[in-house]
Amino acid sequence: MIKKCMFMGLILFLIIFISGCSSNAKKGNLKKVGLLVPQTINDQVWGTKGYKGLLKIQSRYNVDFFYKEGVDSEVLAERTVQEFADKGVNLIFGHGSEYSMYFNRLASKYPDIHFVSFNGNAEVKNTTSLKFESHAMGFFGGMVAAHETKTNKIGVLATHRWQPENKGFVQGAEFENPDVEVDLRYVGNWDDRELALQMLDDMIADGVDVVYPAGDGYNVPVIEYLKERGLHAVGYVSDQSDLGETTVLTSTVQHVDKLYELVASRFVDGTLESGNLYFDFHDGVISMGKFSPNMDEKFQNKVKNLVQEYRQYETLPGTNKGEQK
Repeated sequence: MIKKCMFMGLILFLIIFISGCSSNAKKGNLKKVGLLVPQTINDQVWGTKGYKGLLKIQSRYNVDFFYKEGVDSEVLAERTVQEFADKGVNLIFGHGSEYSMYFNRLASKYPDIHFVSFNGNAEVKNTTSLKFESHAMGFFGGMVAAHETKTNKIGVLATHRWQPENKGFVQGAEFENPDVEVDLRYVGNWDDRELALQMLDDMIADGVDVVYPAGDGYNVPVIEYLKERGLHAVGYVSDQSDLGETTVLTSTVQHVDKLYELVASRFVDGTLESGNLYFDFHDGVISMGKFSPNMDEKFQNKVKNLVQEYRQYETLPGTNKGEQK
């Protein structure tokens, strides 16, 4: 009986030991993960997506995670990084372009931490900046807007001139409807709702009836405003059909949570590169959202087929690859 108990105890020990080894192997280089957000994780768009990405990493690798909201200056970023370092975090995401500059200055002080930001320029060995190749998503959004307009006037409420989706939207609109006019305006700040709505009023007065609000901080109020007036939108970053399936024709979706998980997996197995990395439809991190049931099904299928072709060949109709960048 004693031998049997000892044998069973040995088996239990081995199971626990092997499980522990397996868990550690699964985590690879990853110890703990942190997230810095300039505003909040409760905005239902950009910040929320970053937090969901953090949860996916935690669920997959069973690691502790930490996040800090309202980190909107270099002083606060440096303070938070130190807090995270003290807790053993070795992978930090800065959920915005501003963090790229902060991380470039901080990274050399924390050689055991890898810093990840968005839409910036990573210049230091242990920093990476993630960039969505958003030209194509803008192209397909422009196609939809140009097909659905009744006035032949559509608009883009962009945040910055450098956004690739701006040019993509114009190209897609002109490909689908050569007679369409595109009113392209720049808010200048991702979160300036008041200015965005002022510009939207001017657009509507000029006859624009479909708008692409390419700014995650103001796109929800813009869509709500369009909804109240019986006009239409192409959603941005998230699938925004839940704001009104007759108002939101479709959305250009950036799956930030999937990209976070993808980046973490590369960090775990030691293949995460420094520098600027680009991601597109074929990486599974950009897609089109739900189409409005009021849209022509034949046209929906046309867009879906073109998206599938782009995934495969990375070439948009009516353009060459050089024109897309």
